[in-house]
Amino acid sequence: MNFLSPTADFARLTIVVFMDFTHSARSRKYQEQLEAFMTEHVYPAERAIKSRDPLPGEPIEASPELIELKKIARSQGLWNLFLPDDEYGAGLTNVEYAPLAEIMGHVIELAPEATNCSAPDTGNMEVIHDFGTPEQKERWLVPLLEGEIRSNFGMTEPGVASSDPRNLQCSITRDGDDYIVSGMKWWSTGAMTKDSKIAIVMGVTDPDAPPKARYSMILVPMDAEGVEVVRGVPVFGYIHRGGHAQVRYNDVRVPASNMIANAGDGYMIAQARLGPGRIHHCMRAIGQAERALAMMIDRAKTRTAFGKRIADQGVIQDWIAQSRWRIDQARLLVLHTAWLIDTEGNRAARRDISAIKVVAPNTALWVIDKAIQVHGGMGVCDDTPLASMWANMRTLRLADGPDEVHTMVVARREIGRD
Repeated sequence: MNFLSPTADFARLTIVVFMDFTHSARSRKYQEQLEAFMTEHVYPAERAIKSRDPLPGEPIEASPELIELKKIARSQGLWNLFLPDDEYGAGLTNVEYAPLAEIMGHVIELAPEATNCSAPDTGNMEVIHDFGTPEQKERWLVPLLEGEIRSNFGMTEPGVASSDPRNLQCSITRDGDDYIVSGMKWWSTGAMTKDSKIAIVMGVTDPDAPPKARYSMILVPMDAEGVEVVRGVPVFGYIHRGGHAQVRYNDVRVPASNMIANAGDGYMIAQARLGPGRIHHCMRAIGQAERALAMMIDRAKTRTAFGKRIADQGVIQDWIAQSRWRIDQARLLVLHTAWLIDTEGNRAARRDISAIKVVAPNTALWVIDKAIQVHGGMGVCDDTPLASMWANMRTLRLADGPDEVHTMVVARREIGRD
């Protein structure tokens, strides 16, 4: 039986010694501002907006409350906090941004968009920022950063297991000075909103190339001829802000200059995009779990059964204690992954990104489930946000890669380690 060598043990020990998750002064400043913004503006807006959910298939517009939240957030400097670039964003590291994303995660349907830090825009902005031409940045990145428009991302396809990109059928075919995009996408988050003006579409440019060189990403304006928003797809019956659309690209012709990086770079760009996107999801999931725990405790303190407070029942105390340490464990794993990305890059953190992508949503789901149980019948209706939170977190076990694929990545890395 082979064991880790002393050298490997020492290398791992030194990593632990040099990690520092102390909040920087600027991160603490943003946390204080963001907490106040949430209390004064976001929570009241959440209650007001909840009574006006859109109908299935109905085009989605930003509510007056959300528009006002964006104005307030921007005036307070709570804008583009996700982007580690001093020119375009706040210049925060992933470790600095983590507690901010967690705070936003308390009201996941409002706070991220109010601060221009919501998916899929964050990932799309990072792609154009990192791989776009000056012209692409001027045409699309600047208005996205300004919050003037929104975007969507077309990768997943109906009828195939899209977690394996070799299954993708959407084609991107060169025709003179243009490319022709043909195929069907779904779960294009945000595409139902009238604000969504641009899609980043991933498709096959060379089916005969090696697997990782077959795909490309291209910018497709949503008003281009042949772009058809077929329907909005509810999530466990919920119509989320921006929607999750099925979009058909009917031989859509776009200029060759809309290609992001080079033809065949789609897989590489996807890996670069999904790493930060996944960690942002996980940061927000911790926020969902914290809110669920707080709601569980509040409810348990005020509800009586069998002659005593529910909070005094042993099983409820067990749930509360387990929630506390499960959340703290997940947060530490997320912070460790953020630190790895900051210090060594996305590639070095791939195993850890896959690990947190499984751990964080499942942790949040466990806590939310127990909070629902403590609330009784109120927990499964829309009188509290718990049911919607559960739907969001259950969906996250599929979005950006299912649990099973991420588990496979972690296992293969461990099996193949020297």
